[in-house]
Amino acid sequence: MACWDYDRTRAIMENRVAFDGIEVTYLPLVVEETFFRMMRHQEFDVSEMSLSSYTLSLFADKPPFIAIPVFPSRMFRHNGIFINTNSGIREPRDLAGKRVGTPEYQLTAPVWQRGILSDEYKVPVTSMLHLQGGLEEPGREEKAPLALPPTIKLQEIPKDKTLSQMLETGEIDALVGPRVPSSFKPGGKVRRLFEDYGSVEREYYQRTKIFPIMHVVAIRREVYEKHPWVAQSLYKGLIEAQRITYQDLRETAALKTMLPWLIQHVEETEKLMGKEFWPYGLEPNVKTLQTFLRYSFEQGLAKRLLAPKDLFARETLESFKI
Repeated sequence: MACWDYDRTRAIMENRVAFDGIEVTYLPLVVEETFFRMMRHQEFDVSEMSLSSYTLSLFADKPPFIAIPVFPSRMFRHNGIFINTNSGIREPRDLAGKRVGTPEYQLTAPVWQRGILSDEYKVPVTSMLHLQGGLEEPGREEKAPLALPPTIKLQEIPKDKTLSQMLETGEIDALVGPRVPSSFKPGGKVRRLFEDYGSVEREYYQRTKIFPIMHVVAIRREVYEKHPWVAQSLYKGLIEAQRITYQDLRETAALKTMLPWLIQHVEETEKLMGKEFWPYGLEPNVKTLQTFLRYSFEQGLAKRLLAPKDLFARETLESFKI
């Protein structure tokens, strides 16, 4: 299993969680490496995977993966939209007609960011020129082949340039993506579009009840078809690992995370989002998944509009009761 070293999976790395019938070797790889190796070479039996890349893989003649409704990465993404201070962009609607960089057009974070700009601020994806390339290293390419409609304008940046540099010099006006560019520094020419992003993101959640999903857990379909029971076994084990993390976050005898006001943060989060503020499973995530799948379709990525249940192994869509 290839997955980053998250708190919600740490119990697996520490062998505190047993999987029915499975011996797990956990590889804590950075997400870009995991995605590249799984999408290009299918190196792992199980891995975390970009929700967007996984969605696109379902349109292959022989889809190579099947997911379970476990979401190791979720994140509000208003904080990941950056602008050049000389671009004339003062508010979201000013992005219309601008040059917007993205490490890959199909990355999950930019899909959410473009969708939110369209839904919330009336900036359609067709109103911007999208420029694709490496954030900090030249020559990055899309992991998945794209067939965008002509109404969506996507170009590659020069092979010797990076998006971070181009944002600083004004060669692009804005950037959407999952990482903070190195050109974002005090007194520089790059700032966030939403400077008080925490307040904006909390208001967004309070109004929509959407906590954006970034990653799923995917199984190589070859493994799943030979041993369909592994889907439920993995699902149960990952839920148990997350349960341990919830307990650790609420521990007051001694803080298990190096954050002084951790308990206050947890209590404030529970007040806004409920006790299980990072839900796994299909049912509590239907609206969030429907929204993402609509964005993928509207942005020319998904060939047709999928339903949330189309994403997951059927064994994980219901559970037994005693």
